[in-house]
Amino acid sequence: MRVPPPPHARRRWRPTPLLQASVALHLGALGLLAIQPGWWPWAVGGVAANHLALTAVGLWPRSRALGPNWVRLPTAAGQIALTIDDGPDPEVTPAVLELLERFDARASFFCIGAKAARYPELCREIVRRGHAVENHGQHHYHQFALLGPRRMAREIAAGQDSLAAITGQRPSFFRPTAGLRSPFLEPILARHGLYLASWTRRGYDTRNRDGDDVVRRLTTGLAAGDILLLHDGNAARTAGGAPVILVALPRVLERAAAAGLTPITLRSALERPPL
Repeated sequence: MRVPPPPHARRRWRPTPLLQASVALHLGALGLLAIQPGWWPWAVGGVAANHLALTAVGLWPRSRALGPNWVRLPTAAGQIALTIDDGPDPEVTPAVLELLERFDARASFFCIGAKAARYPELCREIVRRGHAVENHGQHHYHQFALLGPRRMAREIAAGQDSLAAITGQRPSFFRPTAGLRSPFLEPILARHGLYLASWTRRGYDTRNRDGDDVVRRLTTGLAAGDILLLHDGNAARTAGGAPVILVALPRVLERAAAAGLTPITLRSALERPPL
């Protein structure tokens, strides 16, 4: 299948105030060492403190300190976004698709490129049913946030190419493993025309075996614009052995419908600027 061109133009990368301050601090530290070599402990200490700050915001998935980040939908009356990670899974994903069909709901599936290559027809079925396939990396490295810029760029580009070749659509969004990232990520996403997508609320359904608790976490205070995170891949199992997402998702969809909220894909909101 021919890989289509990116649907969105390359974005211009604009360093955030934190990154601008970090560059200024590093330059200042070098200048200080050139003028006062004996002050090196202060220079090194300042740089170390800055690196700790960058690490801290990288460990906070909902932070925008390293670049744009969709933690909520742009203003959208009566709409929420369901995002489903770590698939496709040959056992769980088809059942998720049937549930979404029953409720006439749309979702964004953040798929792993290597898994998509093993189950290409399942990825194509996601798109055929009106959902979106987005980029969750080619290999879902747990140490993704620690990768250098070149390796990180290869991982994202490989995911883009794999998913586009399978589905005929290039992803518009990227979500790193566990939402963790470094300052290298945003410039790479900008080159691909990708947006970073985080979430408003999550159920921790890769380790939370309590379906009731997952539903509570996802729906308490549920409001228009919320982005919800669930998992079809790596799904935790209830005491009875059922994937938690299959227990929680129908109830989440029921409560969303009762609140007058319509689940949409993230890419359907792209014509509006991200928050």
